Amino acid sequence: MTTTERRPEGQEFPFNVFAKACPSRGTLEHVTGRWGALTLGSLYEGSLRFNELRRRVDGVSEKMLSQTLHALERDGLVLREAQPTNPPRVDYELTPLGREVAERLLALIRHVEASMDAVLQARDRYDETRGAR
Repeated sequence: MTTTERRPEGQEFPFNVFAKACPSRGTLEHVTGRWGALTLGSLYEGSLRFNELRRRVDGVSEKMLSQTLHALERDGLVLREAQPTNPPRVDYELTPLGREVAERLLALIRHVEASMDAVLQARDRYDETRGAR
């Protein structure tokens, strides 16, 4: 099946992430999942080797980072470049599309970080009204 055969007809945009069968939904999940967003944000600063990236994305397991990188590479957002050296060296970097997506994610990340005082206050109010703690 070609890309154009997958596009729903009669819509303003060729894809609709709100439609269950739309392939854009999978890419959205890859990008906005915890590890996808943090991986893309980390690679925005430049090319990183696997272990450098794993240290940068604090808390991600080797398995989850590997799965995340494979998904982002398949979606055309990350480029994996293996160097023919001994031992092998593999670098990861953003594609042009990956850079565009990462820019938007980083704007959201910065907004969330800047809003954390209000978020924490809202959590406290919520917990107080529900007797939680």
